Amino acid sequence: MALKRFSDEPAFVLHRYDWSETSLVLEVFTRNHGRIALVAKGVKRPTSQFRPVLLPLQPLHLSWSGDAEVRTLKAAHWQGGHVMPTGEALISGSYLNELLMRLLARDDPHERLFDHFTTAVQLLAEKSDAQQLVLRAFELLLLRDIGLLPDLAHESSTLTELDPEQRYVLGQESGLSPAQEGDSQALTGEQWLDLQSAMDQPAPFIPTLRACAACLQALRLPLRNLLHYHCGVRVFKTRQLMLDVQAMTRQRPPTGLDADVPSEPQPTPTAP
Repeated sequence: MALKRFSDEPAFVLHRYDWSETSLVLEVFTRNHGRIALVAKGVKRPTSQFRPVLLPLQPLHLSWSGDAEVRTLKAAHWQGGHVMPTGEALISGSYLNELLMRLLARDDPHERLFDHFTTAVQLLAEKSDAQQLVLRAFELLLLRDIGLLPDLAHESSTLTELDPEQRYVLGQESGLSPAQEGDSQALTGEQWLDLQSAMDQPAPFIPTLRACAACLQALRLPLRNLLHYHCGVRVFKTRQLMLDVQAMTRQRPPTGLDADVPSEPQPTPTAP
């Protein structure tokens, strides 16, 4: 029986593992096949044509064969369009990779989510001052695409439409519910409705990005708590990496993964 072959599939490398002295197993996110595993044979050799191409946060075209859990990589080409994010943006991009690794099952296609990820990586590479907005927009669209975000136009328990003048909080299990007085993580009904409307657009990333701008600080903790809950972790590895960098340099850069305590402006550290 002939092996299945797939050619020129848009993809990103999310993670990689040692396979042997010369080979790697790659976890990749593809547009039409979802997250899959590929073995890249001989990629560690200095003469390998794959060596300078198979980098994270780079748009690629991949070809592979096989129908087992781990397929065999046959070709890889850089798609072009932007350079790899660097510094803080590289850690932010690695955080997006970690979310996809934790939340996406293998062989489960998410074409729209792939397009959102492509936009997010491009913006991280080109707009270093918009990292927090990019991360919040992607978190919302990721949770919505995989069915973990409640409808933001209605109270979750009663299914009644939100009152634009009232304030609501997003809970891990309860969804949207009326806020208590003084709740710093609450948004007005109008803000939640704007976010839902933005995500309902045919090309939602940029509208969602703009909608996040008005409620950035209040969104950060509810989304983080929701992601921790569904991923089953206390802290993401990439966030811990940023905290470790800050501890070593005694600096607190205002990135999308930064802690919630305000600080004085400091020079931006270089990602390790």
